[in-house]
Amino acid sequence: MFNKKKRKLKKQAKMPRTLITISDNNSLISEQFRTIRANINFSMPGEELKTILITSPSPGEGKSTNAANIAVVFAQEGKRVLLVDADLRKPTLHYTFNLKNLTGLTHILVGKYFLFNVIQESPIAGLHLLPSGPIPPNPSELLASSNMDNFLEEVKKKYDLIIFDAPPIISVSDSQILGNKCDGTLLVVNSGISEKKDFLKSEEILVASKARIIGAVLNNYKMPKDHYQNYYAYSN
Repeated sequence: MFNKKKRKLKKQAKMPRTLITISDNNSLISEQFRTIRANINFSMPGEELKTILITSPSPGEGKSTNAANIAVVFAQEGKRVLLVDADLRKPTLHYTFNLKNLTGLTHILVGKYFLFNVIQESPIAGLHLLPSGPIPPNPSELLASSNMDNFLEEVKKKYDLIIFDAPPIISVSDSQILGNKCDGTLLVVNSGISEKKDFLKSEEILVASKARIIGAVLNNYKMPKDHYQNYYAYSN
């Protein structure tokens, strides 16, 4: 029974995601992603925010889906955006956008390919994608390397915003490393999964790594019915 459930979850993880900001741009959920975009824009007044790390306390909280939708709404705003799959342990970006993951970030970090060799286009104008590439034996070391610093300098010159989808913060040290390198960190918390102690632990880890936390996204929160009714009455 357990193995059957495990196979089902693995199969679901490989299925392409439907991004609401593409499939239904006028929905309430898409509007919420635009609200997140506005909050990010206002999070660091007077300072440049070019690199954003998106992580979560634990697996399965929706960080990758949030990262993809946030990247889409920024591109829809007219920005030139690069979405990077920096989860070098369990990457999912190629499933989300139905891409091949033969080359990617790992090839750049080991010095095998240049950026223009591995960047892929998306269905959204202005949004480019960088899959993880093959899973390496040493993800943390690669993310902490000088090649990663060089990569950041290069993409900052080419894009208005770079969004990193990173592993859960409590599980491994990868997000600590990236949080220290990025201008801001966004924490995705699933209201039905995450516990308060995990959120506080994540905050503690990020603060210790000198990451700048710009906010948190409460995922899968059930809105009151009258909120939906008021929204559609107003939008109509």
